[in-house]
Amino acid sequence: MSIALITGGSRGIGKATALLLAQQGLRVVVNYHRDRQAAQEVVEEITRAGGEALAWQADVSDEQQVVTMFTAIDEAWGPVNVLVNNAGILATQCRVEYLTAERINRVLSTNVTGYFLCCREAVKRMSTEHGGSGGAIVNVSSVAARLGSPGEYVDYAASKGAVDTLTIGLSLEVAAQGIRVNGVRPGFIYTEMHASGGEPGRVDRVAPAIPMRRGGQPEEVAQAIAWLVSDSASYVTGSFIDLAGGK
Repeated sequence: MSIALITGGSRGIGKATALLLAQQGLRVVVNYHRDRQAAQEVVEEITRAGGEALAWQADVSDEQQVVTMFTAIDEAWGPVNVLVNNAGILATQCRVEYLTAERINRVLSTNVTGYFLCCREAVKRMSTEHGGSGGAIVNVSSVAARLGSPGEYVDYAASKGAVDTLTIGLSLEVAAQGIRVNGVRPGFIYTEMHASGGEPGRVDRVAPAIPMRRGGQPEEVAQAIAWLVSDSASYVTGSFIDLAGGK
């Protein structure tokens, strides 16, 4: 049975992905940073439906916590063969001229360093060169990587640009080792993240400028992630699916 680790799996896109992958028969590890209750609720929902799940607390920007998490999964179930890098943060909307180094580094450490660390540990377990049987990684980027998020959070957009480059480079690096690496670029999805940026109603505000004239749901992103990690996408690597209503 495939074992999937979803970082930032207690809410939004991560939660929707955890529920869908569990429904499809994968064992799911729900990683969370702070909200233990939310993560446990996801686990309980999966368990009630007959699936298998466990919650694990780790700050993905902390190298030792990432190593400890992967080791704990090894001991509980065996090595991860599906990784969904989804944990991400953004700060209050702010123009570049007012950004501080502390804020920039905080965003980059979670959104970029965290993805690198989780990819590193996953590759060590999945790679046929390391005795693994292959696997699939999906990095959750953002349409912000293309659009730049001017006047709102260029630092967040830049972090997602780095995620896109990681996805391309790693996909080529491990393609011959049985590992596929792809990305999804959501945009304007109804999640709690917009409140972190100081504007809970942001999706409704920008909806008229989206070609499809509406925001997206986390479940719509989860469907794309589930396809990318499935055998149906067996010849797909280094690719991106944009989920931004045509934006």
